[in-house]
Amino acid sequence: MNTLRPSPDEDRAAGRPPRIEILPAAAWAPTVAAELIARLAARPSLRICLPTGETPSPVYAALAAAEARGAVSFAGSTIVMLDEWVGLPPGDPARCDVRLRSELLDRLRVPPSLFAAIDVDGPDPDEAATRHDAAAVGLDLAVLGLGTNGHVGFNEPGSSPDDATRLVRLAVSTREAATARYGASRMPTAGITVGLARLLAAGEAWLLVTGERKAAMLRRALEEPEGPDCPASYLRRHPRLTVFADDGAASLLPK
Repeated sequence: MNTLRPSPDEDRAAGRPPRIEILPAAAWAPTVAAELIARLAARPSLRICLPTGETPSPVYAALAAAEARGAVSFAGSTIVMLDEWVGLPPGDPARCDVRLRSELLDRLRVPPSLFAAIDVDGPDPDEAATRHDAAAVGLDLAVLGLGTNGHVGFNEPGSSPDDATRLVRLAVSTREAATARYGASRMPTAGITVGLARLLAAGEAWLLVTGERKAAMLRRALEEPEGPDCPASYLRRHPRLTVFADDGAASLLPK
């Protein structure tokens, strides 16, 4: 049976707060994967913006396993990359396209109908950002992670909710993660990211947060006034924001 949901305008008018799902660590990835499977079942042509990084990796493993047993299909969907490093060579293990392919796309028996990667190998990254901004129009679902400095994608502190997809200079902590966590062959200084304006225009937005090291920033994003020091705080403007947090990440939220 189909359930009628309020329109985004009705959600905004009602001032609906974010939906916050706090889950045991062992149940976190299966629950997020199950919700995405339900979205794909309801709308096989779903246009999804996906991130990379440590947080979504177990979700992708669960999705790949579900697809292998026939529980979900990505065949009609469009996958839009959230961000990409600039200056890393093709095939570099830290590249977002490499990670998303290895963790999810290359594990699917039937690939999505379209994978919108970010062309960072061309001569003009600003032009690549403009093209990717067009690919990010009309997203049904934006899946996001939370950086320890409050970034979402490469929307670093100082970003605006009106920002389009663009070339950005990266914070030192973000750059260091490329080599320390992801094994980049060199430290990038810039990236291309889907801007907050496109993310806030998506039909739904999900913020995935795990681990105690993200607890203080999650509290900042959800409980304190929004501001450019924490771009994730602007996500509270979204009429259909769901936060999926494990117990550790949620440990500093009000009970």
